[in-house]
Amino acid sequence: MVKDGGSAMLHVTHLGGPTVLLQLGGWRILTDPTFDAPGTTYSFGWGTGSTKTAGPALAPEAITPVDVVLLSHDHHADNLDEQGRALLPHAGTVLTTRAAARRLRGVNAVGLTPGATHTLRAPGRETLTIRATPCRHGPPFSTAVVGDVIGFAVTLGDCGTVTVWMTGDTVLHGPVRRLAERLDVDVLLVHLGRVRFPLTGRVRYSMDGRDALRLVELLRPRVVVPVHYEGWSHFSESTHALRRTLAGDPVTAPSITWLEPGVATPVATTPMRGLELQ
Repeated sequence: MVKDGGSAMLHVTHLGGPTVLLQLGGWRILTDPTFDAPGTTYSFGWGTGSTKTAGPALAPEAITPVDVVLLSHDHHADNLDEQGRALLPHAGTVLTTRAAARRLRGVNAVGLTPGATHTLRAPGRETLTIRATPCRHGPPFSTAVVGDVIGFAVTLGDCGTVTVWMTGDTVLHGPVRRLAERLDVDVLLVHLGRVRFPLTGRVRYSMDGRDALRLVELLRPRVVVPVHYEGWSHFSESTHALRRTLAGDPVTAPSITWLEPGVATPVATTPMRGLELQ
């Protein structure tokens, strides 16, 4: 683990959509792998679907090897597309929902339910503890149709602070609010975009910028990294509108970090609290 004056170093690389490479304490952690080229329309079931409009900033071979994949769900291509699926067998461990773990035969997949934890250990590295966090990918009672989704809280070593919380695809519902009130989080990877489909009108399946402001107000993380807000046709909040909303809050705005796709951004962690962009 690289340390400097008692601090650890986290590198965050946004590859596009929900896909982020985290390099922390010698671990290489990949979230929701999506590497297909743009132009394909994917069905999400029940008459819904989306067209991919942007490709990844880096190809899979540019970011491998990967120690662990944090897969919020496997049944929507904007979180796991064909090339992302092909990467899974080459990852050390795939953490995902229990339903996805059953479907991902032949992959080193571990199924988790919200609140469950999985610990990773390796010689020369600090222990990595990953806790599944609650998601609801749509309105009340939609899980039976939309399917199970989870987020992930990642902690390095024995520190009680969550180094990174990846929200996963979720609306801002009670369990997420209550968790935000309890967690001590350095970096928030927040999935946005306000997903909507013509079939269901104004019904939302993920958070928008105003939801992000409410979540950050509850959580008070040191750094907020918006992801999964572009690159697909089912996002109903434009990047311009999202940036305007987040920039308009004087309390939250200083914590918002827009990453340049494909560029590893170093973040220094301290034993006491928080991260600082370098």
